Amino acid sequence: MKIATGNDLPTGDVVWWDGEGWTRHVEDAAEVGENGAALIAREEASRRVNAPYIIDAEMTERGPRPAHIKDRIRARGPTVRLDLNRVPIDPATGSWVI
Repeated sequence: MKIATGNDLPTGDVVWWDGEGWTRHVEDAAEVGENGAALIAREEASRRVNAPYIIDAEMTERGPRPAHIKDRIRARGPTVRLDLNRVPIDPATGSWVI
């Protein structure tokens, strides 16, 4: 199966195409099939997402699972504690505290 991923332009968050828009939850990602290249071109032009691309994934009982370790790490979130970021994240909003 093929799914689309990229980064949310305003926040930089990893996002996944769910068939109608972008979600932060890989388990909601939808198969893009043969329409992947057209989807990527359209979404990149709309500037809602940065550097979108198509990846291989396998369907599991919990939803799609990226095939490559790099994308599995991206799907899980930061690999460091959020409180160690230079700019902390507000847990209530998911936005940077500035």
